[in-house]
Amino acid sequence: MNAPAPLEGITTQMVETSRLKMHTYFSGPADGIPVIFLHGNFSSALFWQTTMRDLPAGFRGIAPDLRGYGWTEFQPVDARRGYRDWMEDLLALMDALQLPRAHLVGWSLGGGILYRLMADHPERALSITLVCPVSPFGFGGTKDETGTPCFPDFAGSGGGVVNPEFIRRIAEGDRTAEDPNSPRNVMAGFYYKPGFKAEMEEDFLTGALREVTGPQNYPGDASPSVNWPMTAPGVWGVINAGAPKYVLGDLADMEKAPLKLPVLWLRGDADMIVSDNSMFDLGALGKLGYVPGWPGDEIYPPQPMVTQTRYGLNRYAAAGSKYEEVVIADAAHSPHIEKPEVVNAAFHTFLKNHS
Repeated sequence: MNAPAPLEGITTQMVETSRLKMHTYFSGPADGIPVIFLHGNFSSALFWQTTMRDLPAGFRGIAPDLRGYGWTEFQPVDARRGYRDWMEDLLALMDALQLPRAHLVGWSLGGGILYRLMADHPERALSITLVCPVSPFGFGGTKDETGTPCFPDFAGSGGGVVNPEFIRRIAEGDRTAEDPNSPRNVMAGFYYKPGFKAEMEEDFLTGALREVTGPQNYPGDASPSVNWPMTAPGVWGVINAGAPKYVLGDLADMEKAPLKLPVLWLRGDADMIVSDNSMFDLGALGKLGYVPGWPGDEIYPPQPMVTQTRYGLNRYAAAGSKYEEVVIADAAHSPHIEKPEVVNAAFHTFLKNHS
């Protein structure tokens, strides 16, 4: 299926990079100050169109479909490299577009990619904006604000924790609302605070359903574990790449980086995907009785994702940066879609202050 027609004022281009061909959206003047937007899991670059269209005068919006998503050329994700495959794709895109530096924005998974860039190549960024980002300690498998692993093998994180029914429905291109596990219902129930309906719902669903499923992308492979819930990270794919086994050292590397970047952290107050009690975290689901055999709060509590992110950004600030946390009321995991005026007020001020 072809990509839906972009909004007025948005153009698309397949950009040939040194690593892969990246389907990319553009807005604003070609010589404007570049702002690059990275989407999250089960989404695509077209989710950013209204945010790009609303950028202040003089800014150029750029939003690529990441590898494994949208209409970008498929390449597998080597989870043993953490977020580096995507980070290096981003740098290759910037090189192809002849952009030495840019403001960088990362939503959810996209935030994890920017953690790695903040550690390895901060010189390529003017600023960092994190929208409901994953914890700097990864998704699943850790407890307490410092990211202590629940088990040495990081059981409870990685490709084996994803609902297989959801994966099946993505692979089949399911657009129905007949089941709680349908992609449409998952987006409606968790991307937004209940009651909100996105104007671009059909296009968003089309873009999200382009995610490549399988052991080399979403969710990835898995390893058996003797620890609850009997699955640990594999070595390929999206969910493994963000497992603490492969990203637990990212924060320390960010602290060691010679250049520290200004950070704006935006999050919805009703987010149930990235939260201190995430409905996608097995610690939280086990505590609620949805996953049998939960070993209890002492061994496997819900992962405090927001608390971990604040702890990580405080450490980064103590090493020489500055950050601002902005909580968007009555919004969930997609505040830039649910509350664009509120988000843009903070975001545009931040961009102007650091350009």
